[in-house]
Amino acid sequence: MNPINEKYLMKITSRPDVVMMHGQGSYIWDNLGNKYLDFIQGWAVNALGHAPREVSQALAEQASVLLTPSPAYHNAPQLKLAERLCRLTGLDEAHFSNSGAEANEVAVKLARKWGRIHRRGAFEVVTTHNGFHGRTLAMMAASGKPGWDELFPPNPPGFCRVPFGDVSAMAGAISERTAAIMVEPIQGEAGVVVPPKGYLQQLRQLADDANVLLILDEIQTGVGRTGSLFAFEQESVLPDILTVGKGLGAGFPISATLARKRASCFESGDQGGTFNGNPLGAHVANAVLDRILEQGFLAQVRDSGLYLLSQLQRMAGTWGFREVRGNGLLVAVELGSEIAADVRDTAFQCGLLVNAARPKILRFMPSLRVTRAEIDEATERLSECLASVLAAA
Repeated sequence: MNPINEKYLMKITSRPDVVMMHGQGSYIWDNLGNKYLDFIQGWAVNALGHAPREVSQALAEQASVLLTPSPAYHNAPQLKLAERLCRLTGLDEAHFSNSGAEANEVAVKLARKWGRIHRRGAFEVVTTHNGFHGRTLAMMAASGKPGWDELFPPNPPGFCRVPFGDVSAMAGAISERTAAIMVEPIQGEAGVVVPPKGYLQQLRQLADDANVLLILDEIQTGVGRTGSLFAFEQESVLPDILTVGKGLGAGFPISATLARKRASCFESGDQGGTFNGNPLGAHVANAVLDRILEQGFLAQVRDSGLYLLSQLQRMAGTWGFREVRGNGLLVAVELGSEIAADVRDTAFQCGLLVNAARPKILRFMPSLRVTRAEIDEATERLSECLASVLAAA
């Protein structure tokens, strides 16, 4: 294998000793010519698969016209995208950023200012254990990932956490200091943890009763990932603040924070960013929405998600899966023992990319255009990898 020179990269994670060179749809190739069936897709980023024609065309179109006029001026793609997202979500105003963490930072800033204005200086945001909201200092404090509170102390104050899916615990955590509650409709990084049915509806009612804001982090679940444009639609609730990212740009970095009028309290100078709402990203996002909103697209996502679940459930008895769970094309299996990393590494050698979300959990986030044949190929390879790992145990 050709040596990879990592000398000039900060060592933030362990990576295989190959370089990914090009991709197409559900497949990606490395510098040695190896082909991989990709069921990670950039952590649910590549909504339309690798190198989608829609994105490359949008980039070429906009790059030849205007990259950015600076955020001090309007640009047409941004205005169009803001109107579309507001109409599609039922929210009133949008602000654009470059990553999910940034969008969540904006959400928390809005909540704190709203709390100062409307709840006598309330600033606290109640989040959940094992939640994931990003890697800035504030979003690490907001997240409930085990061990994160020990990495970069002192941690920004103003967050408290309760068990996910537990409305009573959430209610008990609300005090005069609380400005908002903030949850993911499905906890992605925790291993695709699906809450009890009606959870979002109960949180909406709780927020209304307590006069606090409801923030939904749909960085991972949004833009078709769960088979509806946004996961909150499946419970017929409307958040006060919504964050969107990952699939919005289908591989290009763009995110959005949307808010109801009552929560949108920024004044000039409260928020900004050099690349926020640049026309390149906004034009790509509009092209992505064009495709996802085509008739039958989301129905196909739901159908593919059900097929992936059924294929994994079929394997459960053979391989001792404790649970198969998910919604749309955000799916996980809980294994019977802590072999997820071994299965992931073996799968890589067999040309299949999957994520070991936790020691016992494998997560699958394929392209929203994944085919049944590709799902069959993935589950067949996964069976072979499980057999190999368990035989060596």
